[in-house]
Amino acid sequence: MNLNIYTLAADTSKQSGPQSIIVMVIYLAVIFGAMYFLLIRPQRKKQKEEKKMRDNLQVGDEIITIGGIYGRVISLKEDTLVIESASDHSKLTVARWALQTNLTVHDDTASK
Repeated sequence: MNLNIYTLAADTSKQSGPQSIIVMVIYLAVIFGAMYFLLIRPQRKKQKEEKKMRDNLQVGDEIITIGGIYGRVISLKEDTLVIESASDHSKLTVARWALQTNLTVHDDTASK
């Protein structure tokens, strides 16, 4: 019996029934499910955490912008905030979406 790759490939191509379609649909569903749990869900969780950080920002917080500027929040507006840089005390207006990290730790137990 001469079994090689070509004969095995030829044998599998003849199985084009409803069972192979069901297997293919299940396979695709598993791949899409894995993509959701590995890519989309963690990204949404990160976006929620960033939004929470930006919404809980207070005057006096030490922050880092996405450009690497360290500063302290002086005033807050709806879409922007004014920060004072740590080095020369210059004031910068920054968009809220440009915040990367809030270095100030707030006590969450006081609000509960």
